[in-house]
Amino acid sequence: MKIAVECQSPLLQKSLELFLAKYLSSTKQCDIVLRDRECLGDIRCIYISSDKNADIIKPFSKSQLIIEIEKRYKELHKETHPDNVENERMDFGVLEKRIEYLTQEYQENIIRAVKAFYEK
Repeated sequence: MKIAVECQSPLLQKSLELFLAKYLSSTKQCDIVLRDRECLGDIRCIYISSDKNADIIKPFSKSQLIIEIEKRYKELHKETHPDNVENERMDFGVLEKRIEYLTQEYQENIIRAVKAFYEK
């Protein structure tokens, strides 16, 4: 999850950056944008204000912030990736086969190395 922070308030900007340091990203590459002014038509945007229409009403706790961000991220993820359960199972099967192949290849390399060591 990548988050951009665009606040007019320097105090709010810095607080959000400290809370979300490991998730920060540029506005162009982010999944979610946090702003202290109303967002017009941007579904990625979370509006933070003391206004009743805000997504997160000030004052807020770090846990309230994280919960709201996770909720929005899940909503966006569902819209952009409407995968059904059947497709997920199919992809998982491909992953299992790939892991099995790599494990077998790794096992063969180890056996070859051990044989080469003891044949000397």
